[in-house]
Amino acid sequence: MTPLRVGLDARFIPGERGGVEQAMLGLAHGLSQLIDGDEEYYFLIYAGTEDWIKPYLSGACRTLRGPIAPRLYGPSTLRSVRTIARRAWHQASPILGARSVPLPRSDGTLERAGIDLMHFTNQTAFLTDLPSIFQPWDLQHIHLPHFFTPHERLARDITYRTYCEQAALVVVPSQWSKRDLIEQYGLPAQKIAVIPAAPALSIVPPTEAECNVVRRRHNLPEAFVFYPAQTWAHKNHLRLIAALAQLRDEQQREISLVCTGVLNDFYPTIQRQIRALRLEQQVTFLGYISPHELHCLYQLCRALIFPTKFEGFGLPLIEAFSAGAPVACSAVTCLPEIAADAALLFDPDRPAEIAAAIERLWTDAALRQTLIQRGRAVAARYSWVHVARLFRAHYRQLAHRPLSPDDQELLTASDFAVGDTL
Repeated sequence: MTPLRVGLDARFIPGERGGVEQAMLGLAHGLSQLIDGDEEYYFLIYAGTEDWIKPYLSGACRTLRGPIAPRLYGPSTLRSVRTIARRAWHQASPILGARSVPLPRSDGTLERAGIDLMHFTNQTAFLTDLPSIFQPWDLQHIHLPHFFTPHERLARDITYRTYCEQAALVVVPSQWSKRDLIEQYGLPAQKIAVIPAAPALSIVPPTEAECNVVRRRHNLPEAFVFYPAQTWAHKNHLRLIAALAQLRDEQQREISLVCTGVLNDFYPTIQRQIRALRLEQQVTFLGYISPHELHCLYQLCRALIFPTKFEGFGLPLIEAFSAGAPVACSAVTCLPEIAADAALLFDPDRPAEIAAAIERLWTDAALRQTLIQRGRAVAARYSWVHVARLFRAHYRQLAHRPLSPDDQELLTASDFAVGDTL
């Protein structure tokens, strides 16, 4: 029997996908460790973007070049014109309905490479006759529609529904996400598998000396709270900043905040609030940083603060747990499920609750140690190698290949839940 060839969608422009990108690196690492099978894994990438994922590929994993990345070429003036036209189109296109959302079809790259099964690792996909797995990480556009243009809501709904229908298996990262997908799209429960991510920190743990280099390079304060998230509106930077101002004005406590992640269109709004509240000396935005530097910041911070309004999984929680950082996070969507008893929870719409959680973590060393210990116990349940084995079992089943006893055990086990080991 010829080797099973699995394609995995890694068509990312580095720095733009946040936690999904980190999960892709983790899965690449996990699949690279599987040496007891004859599968071959082809990571479909944009031509010219190999560097971000190649260090994580070895063994049976390799890259498969697709089309040129859309943002790697073209004059800046032309891109600006396209941006203006895109915004106008986003407002007007819902009038045309589904006709305004063309669905791309495979360009033949997979077929020429002899791919047997395609794994769409994120919401971006395309039509194909190959059996496929689709991972819609969340349905935020349904729950927080005001954060999306009319076209974005329409496009997400059409594409997600289409690719869920096309897929032989739909994978989500939490039990909450599975329930949401069943409720919103009416998918049968047996078509959905819950496979969480795992901490990418386990791949390349930094040394203390490397962390100190990062501290000096970015001129970081001696103590700070950390928030890794792109500046999307739903990431809730505005209420986090309001909480810092409240701590300063009511408790006379000036706490430094360091943020990372791509600075997108909402960033100027955040900057205006920082200036209005006179927090320029307390708040630092580093923008996109390398995965290595990100891992260093988890180790350098006094605590992770995660005030997001919506998540399908919340990978920073698991990464912070793994790195030994205490955590406070929003009590929304799947986060209580992921955090278990290892984090302080708060209402992300109430700056006073965010401020109280930050102050507790900042001042209570015993609480920090308790949460660190609990967090490490939670993080120990997650492993990218185990995630890779579970995906491989699904690949084999969907491709009608022989299953090992380990595959059968993984596939017949109940969905992952907090308290299980993965």
